[in-house]
Amino acid sequence: MMEIKSVFDKEFAPYGQVHEAYELDGLLVAMDTIPLPEEGTAYQPSIESLEAQPVFRQLEEHAYGGMPVQLGICWGRNTKLNCLEYHRDSEFNVGTDDFILLLAKQNEIVDGELDTSKVKAFRVPAGVLVEVYATTLHYAPCHMDKAKGFRVAVALPRGTNTEKPKLTGDCGDSKLLWARNKWLLAHPDSTEAAQGAYVGLTGVNIDIKDQI
Repeated sequence: MMEIKSVFDKEFAPYGQVHEAYELDGLLVAMDTIPLPEEGTAYQPSIESLEAQPVFRQLEEHAYGGMPVQLGICWGRNTKLNCLEYHRDSEFNVGTDDFILLLAKQNEIVDGELDTSKVKAFRVPAGVLVEVYATTLHYAPCHMDKAKGFRVAVALPRGTNTEKPKLTGDCGDSKLLWARNKWLLAHPDSTEAAQGAYVGLTGVNIDIKDQI
């Protein structure tokens, strides 16, 4: 059984931090109007109705220091790990309902592989804005209530998670690059692995359905 900690617990500190003083009410209302997919999860990197909210400008100015930002949503129903990804920048998340993040550290990747026993689970209360550090591996959130699913806003530098750029040569961790500013390690049992993603997760494909 995986222990589920809170983002307010000290154990979360290496992975990210909670942020306050952002204007989230309008964003949460706008997110709640987006219907859940019938099954699985969906992700859209930039949504006009979310970027029209006052918090969008706050994120651009304060969270990213004036860098161009996109504000989208990941939403649906999920209880499994499947993959882990990282970006070269922090990601900011807030949910309309409680949700769980499955996280690991980039420095726990050894020879292109990460053992899923390194993964930790953290519960994020509804309406709490969390920063997930660039060095933190993460992927789709998990719901706490299957009937409600999850709706989690995702703020990132503009262009992230869009079409993969064409690469010249092979250097660094380019074999993990799955989309723009998105490096991905897939579990062999995942849909992403079947689609050709780099298989870099070893061990059990974590599923928390019996713990929520």
